[in-house]
Amino acid sequence: MSETENQSAGASTHGEGPFIAAIDQGTTSSRCIVFDKDGRIVAVDQKEHEQIFPKPGWVEHDAAEIWTNVQQVVTGALDQAGITKSDVVALGITNQRETTLLWDKATGEPVHNALVWQDTRTDALCRELGRNVGQDRFRRETGLPLASYFSGPKIRWLLDNVDGLRERAERGELLFGTMDSWVIWNLTGGPDGGRHVTDVTNASRTMLMNLRSMKWDEKICDSMGVPMSLLPEIRSSAEVYGEATGALAGVPVASALGDQQAALFGQTCFSEGEAKSTYGTGTFLLLNTGHEAVNSYNGLLTTVGYRIGDEQPVYALEGAIAVTGSLVQWMRDQMGLISTAAEIETLASSVEDNGGAYFVPAFSGLFAPYWRDDARGVIAGLTRYVTKAHLARAVLEATAWQTREIVDAMQKDSGVELTALKVDGGMTSNNLLMQTMSDFLDAPVVRPMVAETTCLGAAYAAGLAVGFWSDTEELRANWKRAAEWTPDMEAADRDREYKNWLKAVQRTMGWIEEEN
Repeated sequence: MSETENQSAGASTHGEGPFIAAIDQGTTSSRCIVFDKDGRIVAVDQKEHEQIFPKPGWVEHDAAEIWTNVQQVVTGALDQAGITKSDVVALGITNQRETTLLWDKATGEPVHNALVWQDTRTDALCRELGRNVGQDRFRRETGLPLASYFSGPKIRWLLDNVDGLRERAERGELLFGTMDSWVIWNLTGGPDGGRHVTDVTNASRTMLMNLRSMKWDEKICDSMGVPMSLLPEIRSSAEVYGEATGALAGVPVASALGDQQAALFGQTCFSEGEAKSTYGTGTFLLLNTGHEAVNSYNGLLTTVGYRIGDEQPVYALEGAIAVTGSLVQWMRDQMGLISTAAEIETLASSVEDNGGAYFVPAFSGLFAPYWRDDARGVIAGLTRYVTKAHLARAVLEATAWQTREIVDAMQKDSGVELTALKVDGGMTSNNLLMQTMSDFLDAPVVRPMVAETTCLGAAYAAGLAVGFWSDTEELRANWKRAAEWTPDMEAADRDREYKNWLKAVQRTMGWIEEEN
């Protein structure tokens, strides 16, 4: 593994500008980051918002609170950087995806809390929409299975369950948006001329956009009971949508990307076969499949990676793993086997291997590529030889093997070989995990200098839109690696261990039996 020296860049080391600002409207907080021409962070401001849980499985946000926070973090970041709006050449937006909001066109007031992507209240509706076809009913057009995750069914739920909304929607009084649309509409004037737009990446997560035509699909909107008058105009991910008002008055609002796609862009995965994986509570892996939307037969989502101006769209395959970082938290909080998350690396490094133990964390079923909600977690291969250090090692290996399974599914679907995996997120500070990942994937694993790849992606796209950066090649040159790991494992060992892991995965299935 090679480490290049890390430089901590404080605001003092930066030139006069100009700068790009990016707003990251996330699930738990909103942030604004100011970047310089080299893609380095000049200032950050962040504010959390309330998580609202009206019933089990229901998750909501107060969109008015979020908009207030967004305005505060923009001002805060400018103050910290010691700059004014005249130093900012463009503003980019990235956002938690699928979270669904309806608001009043005339007043700008939300008509209900936003339904967050994690909210599962549309489970039954999705089954009903599947009719006799099941969850693949709209998959060919949208690339998505019918699931409570996506925005379309959430809109339908609001129209059906909140008094008067269906009528108001039919009269053209309401607007729908994911959080990118809400922030852009408010930034560009709100009720007073705000632009009602979304970008192709966010639109591709609603279940209402046709992946091939990049337009709202009338038939699907009709089947889902969503009036098209609610929907924003679909634009590219990097173009000027309008000018900001308020603290950034006059600054072009010039990009929007859903958070995982923004990370793909920030990691400069611009070529077919380049992939990024974000390791947080769970993990999201996206593979650039070029100008072709690849249908998945292996449990992945087909999604839009990004679209720059009027260039052809770039597509991606996406795989989600439910439990990665949260398994380390479970070891710490529920099991008490470690006292800090960082300790797992020390403990796992104290043994040579897993001692024959495999840990499959199917705590809430298995996500991609299986999608089995009857599965539950299993530790397999236990003997008296196994210590807590072996278990710690098995915990880290679980994240690496789950990544390998997604990569295998991606190669089966697309025929595209993984050239390297660019990683970001909290777990990437674990060097043993990164080496294990490289060994199991038999490919290089690369961690970048700037860990805030989501915001960086939004900044890059906005900068491209206004000519601050000339092209994606210049962005590639900006991208700096902090560390790289290369495979150091015998093929025979890898194959044997993978076979054992897959055996352990089989043991998790069918644990929960269908109840009447």
